Amino acid sequence: MSLKVIAFDADDTLWINETYFDETEKKFCGLMEDYLSHQGISKELFKVEIDNLKLYGYGIKGYILSMIEAAMTISNHTLPIEIIEKIIQYGKELLEKPIVLLDGVEETLDALHGKYKLVVATKGDLLDQRRKLHNSGLGHYFHHIEVMSDKQEIDYSDLIKRLEIEPSEFFMIGNSLKSDVLPVLAIGGHAVHIPFHTTWAHEKIDHTIEHENFSAFEKITDVLKRLE
Repeated sequence: MSLKVIAFDADDTLWINETYFDETEKKFCGLMEDYLSHQGISKELFKVEIDNLKLYGYGIKGYILSMIEAAMTISNHTLPIEIIEKIIQYGKELLEKPIVLLDGVEETLDALHGKYKLVVATKGDLLDQRRKLHNSGLGHYFHHIEVMSDKQEIDYSDLIKRLEIEPSEFFMIGNSLKSDVLPVLAIGGHAVHIPFHTTWAHEKIDHTIEHENFSAFEKITDVLKRLE
């Protein structure tokens, strides 16, 4: 490989994220359990989230609005104001969660820093992702921070153009096969999958990946062997 740029997804690749959403969803289900089963509440929330992606994009602020909308639907628009206030509180608590780095992240960044141009390529809310990166203490490792509205082939192609490299010189590391691997392979880049113990349903795929530019490892430090 003739690599110039190594890109890292942020949430659930550099630090814990989905765990906090799972905890919040459980609290939301408990809040709404007088109206519907927990399974039914989760199903309605997921439907609203997906419908709203085109309007709000990814991130906590859109999630808060989707919780409120789902709650209104579930309650047949009879929701007490106290419930809405509680949902907003849950959202603010999500925005204030501590940044917990995943094992091996700083070791990996330290080993690669100076050898390659390191960038963050992540989805989500710009303000929130910049806050998390700042609070993580990892900012000094990265040459470029890209908060993407989505992670489709066109989004990666645009990033590669801005970085002034060829797709074959781009190496992506992330926990989502759908967002971090498939579109990068499709445009001629290299991709590594590092699984996180929980994955949002929207990011799951139902097939295996076989590609010469693809690798899968259990932990992020294993990437260093791939780059030797």
